[in-house]
Amino acid sequence: MKQQILIIGAGFGGMWSALSATRLLDKQQRLDVAVTLLAPQAELRVRPRFYESDLATTVAPLGPLFEAVGVQFIQGSATRIDAAGKRVIYRNAAGAQAELHFDRLILASGSQVARPPLAGIDRFAFDVDSLESAQRLEAHLQSLSERPNSLARNTVVVVGGGFTGIETATEMPARLRAILGDKADIRVIVVDMGKRVGSAMGEQIANVIAEASDTLGVTWRLGSPVSMVDEHGVMLDDGERIEASTVVWTVGVKASPLTQQIDGERDAFGRLHVDRNLKVLGQEAIYATGDTAYAAVDDQGNHALMTCQHAIALGRSAGNNAAADLLGVEPTPYSQPKYVTCLDLGGWGAVFTEGWERKVVLTGQEGKALKTEINTKWIYPPEANRETALAAADPLIPVVA
Repeated sequence: MKQQILIIGAGFGGMWSALSATRLLDKQQRLDVAVTLLAPQAELRVRPRFYESDLATTVAPLGPLFEAVGVQFIQGSATRIDAAGKRVIYRNAAGAQAELHFDRLILASGSQVARPPLAGIDRFAFDVDSLESAQRLEAHLQSLSERPNSLARNTVVVVGGGFTGIETATEMPARLRAILGDKADIRVIVVDMGKRVGSAMGEQIANVIAEASDTLGVTWRLGSPVSMVDEHGVMLDDGERIEASTVVWTVGVKASPLTQQIDGERDAFGRLHVDRNLKVLGQEAIYATGDTAYAAVDDQGNHALMTCQHAIALGRSAGNNAAADLLGVEPTPYSQPKYVTCLDLGGWGAVFTEGWERKVVLTGQEGKALKTEINTKWIYPPEANRETALAAADPLIPVVA
């Protein structure tokens, strides 16, 4: 019977783990090890684009790619990880319980938006965390045209001024005008705890965010959190009320709940601490990658963020190293010292920065051209060609976006 490398999740970390593990097995000419990926769908959902209105191109099929390289795909959702027994319990597409055994496990089950126990948040707040939630938001926005003109109808409140919140808010004026018309008196308001527009993104980039917000008519309500969400808007902690038919929650993320089933140290986001080869500390056969891994990117104290930029490289390393561990060959320690940011700012353009201090390099339409290239080409899967796909999975390939 073949030994098994089992991967949970078909996001950036999971897909690249599968390709990278297969690449090393191919190089070592080992036919006695199988790579199996368990996920609800054989598709990469391009989550960094879910703030956009056109969601049709944000899903990339993975079935042909997996078939081309020899990765076995199993449709289902993991419900329990038995580390001691080296097995994963899951629900298959029909809802029946089944189990898979592994010799090495790679946890790549991603993350989800963090929703605090706030009155009305689950009933009335939208998000862009998943394809389904982004589709619900788009359907809701389209339905606004059927409502009578009002201040609330024309207002969108985006809660959170981080990366996702900024991209969602700056894209929103164009989305609303396409639905409600150019004459509609639209309002897009970002509610953020910071004391300055864009402060969550750092000093160097904040001025650019403020300029883009002013140009687009996006306003910021700073310094007071939301205390309640209802059908007609939000209440802030300081007593101010904002009437809005649309509230989008973008505050914070947390690692997949599956991380809680593995003994190990976690960070504040629930990510498992891993060594430089991405093996979970204290575990002999389990690796974490993507948004489930708290991984050092360099020797300067920086750690991977919950972004596709890091998940791609983390996946390439995790797959390679899980296979190397099983085969008894030298691993390739994960390292990703180069860090960039490319933040979409809607109709104003985009801003591209380099380094952890986010030094501004490109802005406006120059930045937008690069952002479009990243979003529509760089982060998509390789073509369903075995040689091309495996070459792309080399863990030593630098990832800069």
